[in-house]
Order: sequence, then structure tokens, then C-alpha cells
Amino acid sequence: MTDQRAWSIVETSAFDPVARVSPHARLKDLREQCPVHRDEAVKTWFLTRYGDVRETVNDRSLWRHWSRSEEGALLRRMDRDDEGDRIDSILSLDEPDHSRVRLPLAKAFYARINAMKPQIEAIIDRVIDEAPADRPFDLIADLGVPIPILVIAAILGVEEERFREFREWSEASILGLNPLRTPEETARMEWGSGMLTEYFTELMAARRAAPKDDLISDMVKLQAEGVPLSDGEIRVNLSALLIGGNLTTTDLIGNGVWLLLNHPEELAKLKADPSLAAATVEEILRYESPVAITNRVISEEREVGGCPMHVHQSVITSLHAANRDPEIFEDPDRFDITRKHVPHVAFGGGSHICIGAPLARIEAKQALVRLFERFPDLHLAGDEPTWRALPFFRGMEALVVAG
Repeated sequence: MTDQRAWSIVETSAFDPVARVSPHARLKDLREQCPVHRDEAVKTWFLTRYGDVRETVNDRSLWRHWSRSEEGALLRRMDRDDEGDRIDSILSLDEPDHSRVRLPLAKAFYARINAMKPQIEAIIDRVIDEAPADRPFDLIADLGVPIPILVIAAILGVEEERFREFREWSEASILGLNPLRTPEETARMEWGSGMLTEYFTELMAARRAAPKDDLISDMVKLQAEGVPLSDGEIRVNLSALLIGGNLTTTDLIGNGVWLLLNHPEELAKLKADPSLAAATVEEILRYESPVAITNRVISEEREVGGCPMHVHQSVITSLHAANRDPEIFEDPDRFDITRKHVPHVAFGGGSHICIGAPLARIEAKQALVRLFERFPDLHLAGDEPTWRALPFFRGMEALVVAG
């Protein structure tokens, strides 16, 4: 489908300073004018309608790995390391390797989350209790960043005396999600990733010798029982859980608090009825999800919205645009925590649906309830937030609040 405007996918991302503050007006225009758009400059299709997005992310026949896309596609350009004998995480694996790795990892991960739910909630409560009550504080730095890192550290089995180092390595590794990072940031990223690899290698050896009640012990036990996973595959996917889950959960908490403080009538509903916390998290995910897009690669000739798509062409689906499609969501630009539930696509879909979704929901729900219990008069105390210039993610660099 074509239109009179030469749309660029970059204009809808945090690469663009206007879209960085709010991408939704441009995405609305694109969804209305050209919902199946071909950006030839980056050799990529861009989908913005809920129906097209949901059908695409749920289609298990489509490919995921960047190497299957045509030369010049944005997906190839965004890949941070396409040289050497790299082990891919489940984020980019195709079948049959995707199921071989993801299924045992997901089973162990979800069992661990369920078993540790009280401990997870206690960690969140402790971080919030340590937030200063006598002065303004940065919600992102003081709550949003430490909560997911400390939670995943506990799930993995990181010793408490190593938490500070683990957090430093984790924050350094997350820089890999920024394709515009400086040489200094690249060096820091490589340092953090290397330290995590070394540390996970040590932990796996230690757990083989003396198992503990943690996810790393679960994974090496599965491996010993015959599940076909290499040490490298275990390490890279534990790192993927850490890196992908930390940033997005930080943004989910931060975006949620920002939305509630800017919509006091909705915050009043939550305070009056904390049982609305789960619905509140779903509305935050729909309205201002931390992840803006997900991608697939065409595996066989097809047509979407009257547009022919060819094998090896890359498709980017806009989760933000789909989650505000008026064909699906009534008054979609209104933030309403009591909205009649319609499934959003904030976590993608199909076999590649976000593996960390259950944990993110637990963390965000507990954080919101506990935060407003401890700080019933919490309010914004700084300037307008600065949105992070990280393409295809949505979150704030800082959010100053006071109780």
C-alpha cells in the first residue's frame, strides 16, 4: 500500500526527537493512511493495524532470525554482532532449535517464579521501603532499575554479596540494546557481557558440584538428565533473560507510575480498590508499552492488506500502533484501568511471545500497590521526564517524585 507521504520507520522511533516524546500521533496517521507500509530505504514492511499485527506475531510459520532477511533490511542493520561463531538466544532462534531451547527453559523459569513469588514480592517491598520519604527521589534509579535486577539475581541464584557487581555488569550489558552507543559505551558493554559470561560459567560449575534452590541449578540438572542444551546456550539465554527483562520491567514500572500520577482519577480508583492492580498493569502495557515493535521474516509468498510480500522480506510490527487501534479498543487514547479487557499485543505473540511476561506482571503489580501504600501522597517533583533515546523501546531516563 502506498500513500502521498514518504513515511520512514525511523520517524516513529526514539531515533526521532518528536516521536521520542510521544510516537502515538505519527503512528495514528500511518495506521489511518498506510497501515501496510513498505519503507524501501530500510527494506522493511511496517504494520500498524491490530489485526495485521496480531496475525503476524501469532504466525508460527514466519522466521525470526535476522540472517534470513534480505540484504539492507533494518533487522540486519540493527543486529549488534553478526561476526564469529555466535550462539543465538531464543529471541532470534527459529525451529527446531527455538523449541528445543525455549521449552525446557520456560518450564524451569515459570516453576521457579511460582515457587519464589513471596520472595519476589519481599524484594520489591524492601526496595520500596528503602526509598527516601523525606526528600524527592528518582523513581527510575531508586526503584525501577534495582527491582528487576535484584529479582532476577535471586531467581538465578546470585549470592547476595555479589549483587552490587551483578548489577554493574547487568547495566553495562544493557548498553548493547542501543545501536547508537559511543565507543566508550561499547567497551563498557563488552566488559559487562564478558563478566556475566565468566560469572555464569563459574555458577554453573559450582551448581554441578553442589546444587542449590535456584534456576541455574535447575538448568544444569536438566542438562545432566539429557535435555540437549549446551553450556553456551544456557549462558546466553540466562543473559537474555537478564538483559531483556531488566530494561523492559524498569520501563513498565516507570511508565506506569508516570501514567497514574498524570491521571489522578485512575490512581484514585487503584487506591480505593487495590484488586484493580492486575487490570492496571494490563492497561499500562496497552497504553504505553515498554517494547515498541517486534519483527518477523517472510518465509513464503503472501499478501497482507492487498500488498504482496516476498520470501526473505523483513516485517516490523508496531505494538504501540496496534494497541491503540480504534477498530479494537474503544476510545484508545484514553487511559482507563477499568477498561473492558481486550488482549493487547505488548508482549508480542505466538511461539516468540515474551518469556518474561509472567514475571514482569508480578513485579509491576507488586511495585505499584506497595509504592502507593507507602507513599499515598506521591507526586511528580521534577521537570517533564526525558524519554530515553533508545530506538524501539519506550522508557524514561529519570522520573523525580516525592511522597
